[in-house]
Amino acid sequence: MNYRFLGRSGVRVSEVSLGGWLTHGRTLDVEKTTSIVRKAFDLGVNFFDTADVYHNGEAEKALAVAIEGMRRQDLFIATKCFFPFSEAPNDRGNNRKHTFESVHASLGRLKTDYVDLFQFHRFDPETPLEETVRAIDDLIRQGKVLYWGVSEWKAHQIAEVWHIAKQLNAHPPISNQPYYSMLGRSIEESVIPTSEKLGLSQVVFSPLAQGVLTGKYLPGQPAPEGTRGADDQSNMFMGGMMNDQTLGRVQKLKAFAEAQGHGLAQFALAWCLRKQNVASVIVGASRVEQIEQNIAASSLTMPDEVWSQAEAILEGRDG
Repeated sequence: MNYRFLGRSGVRVSEVSLGGWLTHGRTLDVEKTTSIVRKAFDLGVNFFDTADVYHNGEAEKALAVAIEGMRRQDLFIATKCFFPFSEAPNDRGNNRKHTFESVHASLGRLKTDYVDLFQFHRFDPETPLEETVRAIDDLIRQGKVLYWGVSEWKAHQIAEVWHIAKQLNAHPPISNQPYYSMLGRSIEESVIPTSEKLGLSQVVFSPLAQGVLTGKYLPGQPAPEGTRGADDQSNMFMGGMMNDQTLGRVQKLKAFAEAQGHGLAQFALAWCLRKQNVASVIVGASRVEQIEQNIAASSLTMPDEVWSQAEAILEGRDG
């Protein structure tokens, strides 16, 4: 496993990290979650990502059980807040009250004294950024949060909050968690350049495009039983990719990756990591074998011309 600095900080995170968005506390029991987390750690993963809203707190609780007895200093734990956690009018957003209460609730569910990275899950247009910055800075000064970041924020929002933090002599954000994959490259236009300038890294989610870039979905065929694509509760973001044209191109990409000596999933993860601004790719796993396969992406490098050929295949420019 290789490690990269997270933003303009001195902390290092594993290039491949483990997330629990659709698995921890939901589709996996505690025993299986624990086995996957422990295997990931044994293979060098130190970055574990979760959020308060993932299965209404159950993902954080499942992670707490999985890491019980492990040395806390060996782990880099990230969680988030923003989305409503109840019907209460203030139990949402990035205001001071919700931020403070969310951090303390997450600490309770995770059974830890501090969170390594606390992320604002979305931009909150209803709360002044000064309020958000002061709230998270107070939590950092209290030792309950070590670093902070954002998730799915636009470039101008990242720039604005960074400058406000500097003006207030507060700790600036060091990361952004966006969607990024070979099938979703929108952050390359402005989010990555802005982040590079200001000292934020990307920790990307769905680098395998909700599993499409594993090659298991075939054109003209229904999603295999037991996969995310066949689960109406978790496939809501896959619709735009589950068409025959895209799936056909993915199959061609799979053959191309295998010709280079690698599985498609490893190849697609390594493609994301070709960008130095990407500190880590967050993967999910429902089996130990999946995390074992994904870890290999950390040591996979390819010449630029190989990446260019791969991109051409997905864009239908390969002739």
